[in-house]
Amino acid sequence: QFPLYERLKVEWAKLQGFETSPLQAATCGSFSGGVAAAFTTPLDVVKTRLMLGSDKNGVKYYGANDVIGRILKEEGTSVFLSGIQPRVMWISIGGFVFFGAYESY
Repeated sequence: QFPLYERLKVEWAKLQGFETSPLQAATCGSFSGGVAAAFTTPLDVVKTRLMLGSDKNGVKYYGANDVIGRILKEEGTSVFLSGIQPRVMWISIGGFVFFGAYESY
């Protein structure tokens, strides 16, 4: 998220010929947060399954490879994107607030 945020700010500043404002930086933070959230959603699904400890039938998970294999075999690849919309939304909002505040103070 941070490298993309910084790169977006640099490119925006080049386009307009001067440094980005806090509002523009917040927009860069929102976008970069959304991109990061989308790319890391599959990892979050695996982490959540590991934290639960077992599947819906009570069968225990034995590590990340087991979770990935069982999801692929039993549920399909689309499960790796479960919850992507709300995750991208709340992390984008958080990025806007956090980076906007960061650049303002």
